[in-house]
Parts: sequence; C-alpha cells; structure tokens
Amino acid sequence: MSGAHHDKPTETQTMKTSEQRKLGRVDLQVSAFAFGTAPIGNIFQAISEEESDAMLRTAWDAGVRYYDTAPMYGHGLAELRTGQSLRWKPREGYVLSSKVGRVLKPARRADIDFAPWVDAAPFTMAFDYSYDGTMRAFEDSLQRLGLERMDICFIHDIDVFTRGSEQPEVFRQAMDGCWKALERLRSEGVLKAIGVGVNEWEVCLEALKQRDFDCFLLAGRYTLLEQQALDEFLPLCERRGAAVVVGGGFNSGILATGAKPGAKYNYAPAPPDVLQRVAAIERVCADHAVPLPAVALQFVVAHPAIPSFIAGTRSVQQLQQNLEWFSHPIPPELWGELKRRGLLREDAPVPAAAPGSTDQGKGKS
Repeated sequence: MSGAHHDKPTETQTMKTSEQRKLGRVDLQVSAFAFGTAPIGNIFQAISEEESDAMLRTAWDAGVRYYDTAPMYGHGLAELRTGQSLRWKPREGYVLSSKVGRVLKPARRADIDFAPWVDAAPFTMAFDYSYDGTMRAFEDSLQRLGLERMDICFIHDIDVFTRGSEQPEVFRQAMDGCWKALERLRSEGVLKAIGVGVNEWEVCLEALKQRDFDCFLLAGRYTLLEQQALDEFLPLCERRGAAVVVGGGFNSGILATGAKPGAKYNYAPAPPDVLQRVAAIERVCADHAVPLPAVALQFVVAHPAIPSFIAGTRSVQQLQQNLEWFSHPIPPELWGELKRRGLLREDAPVPAAAPGSTDQGKGKS
C-alpha cells in the first residue's frame, strides 16, 4: 500500500470536513472531521456555556456530523453540554459516541477532586468495568445527554498510560464485564457499534484479537510522527472491517505549533530528536506553501481504516482554524518529498490526488 501512485502531480487534493465516510463494516456514516468534547468538559481551564454552544453550532454549520463525548470529560459536564447543543437537531442527522468504564455519583463540590478539570459537574468518578457498572454508566450517559440513544460506545482508558501496573487486570475485567454488556446492547440493536478508546494502539490490537469490536478511538498514536500502528494493528483492522477514529493528531501540540522552544510532544517538552524531525517536516511544508497542521490532520484520515479525525478545540476561533487546515489544498508532491526524505514511512497511505475520485481521498493503491 503506497502513496506513490499519483499520475497527475499538478492537481492538489482537497479534503472536505463534511465528507461522509463509512465506519468500517458498520452501517454508519461519519463526517471526516469530528468534534471532540473534552475541552467543553473544562479540561485545564473553564469554557463558558456560550462558548461551548457556539463551538458546537460552528461545527454543525461546517457540516460536522460526528460528536464524541465521555462521562470522564468534566465529570459529566461535556455530556450535559453536548446533549443541550444537539437536543433539537434531527437525531438521524448525526452520529454520537460516548464511553463506559467510569460510574458517576452526585456529591458536594467541596468534596470532589476535579483535577485536571475546572468547574466541572458535581459528580465523583469511579472506575467500574463490571457488567452491571457498564449498564449503569450507559444509562446514566443517556440521561445526562438527554437523548434517546448513542450510536457508538467505547470502553474507556484500559491502557497502560491511564492504569499503569493495574492495566493487565483492568483489561481482563473490561474484556469480560464491559464486553458482555456492550455486546448485548449491540445484539439488541441499542448500539450500532462498540469499541475501545485508549492512548495505545497495542491495547487496541490485543482487544481486537480477543473480541469482535467494530471500532477504536486512538489518541495520538497514528500521526506524522508515529506510524508503528501500520505494522500490525491497522492491517488487522482492514482485514476485520474495524474502523479507527483518531484523536490527538498533533501529538499534543508540536504538529500544530511547529518545532519551537518548549513545544509539547505527548504532553511533555519535545526531545531534541523530535524537534529536529518536525523542523525537517516544516521545511518541506514551507517549500510547498502548506501549513504543517494541515498536513498533520489530512495525513491521518488518508488511511483506509480511518474514516474520521476527532478534534478537540477550546474556542470558536481554534475550531475554525482546524476546519481551515483540514480542507487546505495540499499538492501531492509534498507527500512524495516527505517519503523521499525519510520523514514519512514509504507504506503510509497519503491523500489521493485525483479530484472526484471514488475512494474518498484514501491512499489505496
């Protein structure tokens, strides 16, 4: 699978944020650009109700029709806000995902440790991967959303990044309890797709080997800087018809800001080798007059197993900037040059060049 098949190098490829793509083998269409709701859960800083609603309205007006939330985001606040903003939209007109693995219980604000959330909803959070806990979490999410259904449900945070040394036991609990609950909801038609949402492709791979999942939400592990998922995980997804939606396409910052001093890579200051690599990618982007973040976003959704990129933004301005980057024209020569310089894996799919192609801009060969 190579991106080096462009026979019309003078034609630039343009991605559409509203482009509808099939979610793997599932009978669901998601927009290529999706709205991630962690920021409206007030992570690190508070966002007003007005700004939250304005972002969701801006996304809707731009043709965004996939929205992802979770009980964790703001201790329920993101679900409350998402439901409020989507309440009177036609329910058949968008796709909604949330997550299980935590149960929320009401409590006094003074008794809750909200970090890293600010001014969150008055609920405590506790991990619960049991069958009963999963059913409870699912019902509670629908109540907070105030909507009759969600379309996709992910098992949340069963990775080493979140659970550390407990991860093997947590994973085993989730593959028993959460899986049985979600599989039942899927078999009854309550859910259209079930999956796992984590920070590590290795955990997704193991989950797909053990259970019949439809999709995965992977944060930051398939980007311009990280393509190890091409070795085993993404090929297995293609064979099984499992879709991957990707968040964290900027590797927590550096692919948006560029290789400047203090740039963040995976939530920490970028090490020298990463700074050098990003600076080299930036030079190629500059040669073709294309912003680095545009290349970062459009690269992710060029893979045939990845129908949608989930962007989390803190303001309408930031959202509009992301939307512009996502649809910025990119000449196909740029991808070829990245590969020639060893800055992108040779087997990494890249956006197709020919306008009006039927493969939705996915770099299949």
